[in-house]
Amino acid sequence: MAIEALNPTTGEVIRQFEPHTNDEVRQILGAVDAAYLVWKETTFAERGDRMRALAEQLRNKRWAFARMMADEMGKPVTGGLAEIEKCAQVCEFYADRAEGFLSDELLESDAGKSYVCYRPLGIVLAVMPWNFPFWQVLRFAAPALMAGNVGVLKHASNVPHCALAIEDLFVEAGFPENVFRTLLIGASQVDPVIEDPRVKAVTLTGSENAGRRVAAKAGEMLKKTVMELGGSDPYVVLEDADLDAAVETAVIARTINSGQSCIAAKRFIVVNSVYEQFLQAFVDRMAALKMGDPLDETVQVGPQARQDLRDELHGQVMASIEKGATLALGGTIPEGSGSFYPPTVLTGVKPGMPAYDEELFGPVASVIRVADETEALQVANDTLYGLGGSVWTCDPARGERFAGQIESGAVFVNGMTKSDPRLPFGGIKLSGFGRELSWHGIREFVNAQTVWVR
Repeated sequence: MAIEALNPTTGEVIRQFEPHTNDEVRQILGAVDAAYLVWKETTFAERGDRMRALAEQLRNKRWAFARMMADEMGKPVTGGLAEIEKCAQVCEFYADRAEGFLSDELLESDAGKSYVCYRPLGIVLAVMPWNFPFWQVLRFAAPALMAGNVGVLKHASNVPHCALAIEDLFVEAGFPENVFRTLLIGASQVDPVIEDPRVKAVTLTGSENAGRRVAAKAGEMLKKTVMELGGSDPYVVLEDADLDAAVETAVIARTINSGQSCIAAKRFIVVNSVYEQFLQAFVDRMAALKMGDPLDETVQVGPQARQDLRDELHGQVMASIEKGATLALGGTIPEGSGSFYPPTVLTGVKPGMPAYDEELFGPVASVIRVADETEALQVANDTLYGLGGSVWTCDPARGERFAGQIESGAVFVNGMTKSDPRLPFGGIKLSGFGRELSWHGIREFVNAQTVWVR
């Protein structure tokens, strides 16, 4: 079956691609494995030069890539430009710091000399999603390649142009041939790639179901994995919060990338004393957002990436209403072409409703009233997920204490949950395991080798 790039704004097919055959995949893996034998012997300085050249290429082509994302998955072009800049920054971050992150560590023992050194593993397979089609790939590739590994990418099938463009970037930046390759394959072809003995590790960003399948196969083959999966991040507003700042950030945190972000704030937990004030301001700001053509630089909410995803989101909204939630804004599929879904706010959200229990991957906010800080913490942790979260209070010490009790991989006090090359990123519970970014991320796919000398 052909891999199809479809414009979610117009519903029109942009182009179809023939997937790689299994024989072609094996040939590509052979070429990448051969490239590894050369790449692993390069110095950090050589790798850093190539990675900085890649950052330059990203910036030079930022408008073309932003338009590419808008065409393939509906990202507003301003968000696409910001994504490309972030990709350039992660390349420069690891170009500058990889050698320090992976320097030998002397340890005391009964030897004359003993230490841990960090060696590359080989081919890392990346199974990546469509929502941040450049960032998700580069945040894996920059540390993995700076560590001396090589990469193969199985990208989401609805962003084939982005996938091939990323492969071309590595060539244009002067990386040796086949150090990074894209596999145009469907989900059914992933297992044989994981089974291939030349593939040493797997990283996946995506849904919980995809993570379960890939992690199970990698576990069967005894291969290291990092899983960054879904989230239902709590956004807690305490009674002493700066409400203007909390509301302004809440709107961005829920609608970034048209609401299609694993670390987007999704459950807005507000204490009773400021609930009505927060809700009114939040609804007003959500209603004022402009939805439309993602190529229009004034648009803040584009289409959902695919119509089936839009329809699934609407089904979750309707099921929540049927179970007793109240629609405060939106909730209606607009007429016309494209997979658009309007900014939507649900109140009266309780356990047993999709808006409470599940991840809503789109511009839909669940606003939950709680009595006090104690109940806010209980609701924040009442989820199967644990990716990120945020808490708002004018007392930073109080916020820090509260943050320490939230069950998630990251908590931001008086700020929006986000990824940053300087900070480790990842989740617990059904949000996955392992870490990306910072020094934690570059050490996920290396052999921490003990050397003992007498």
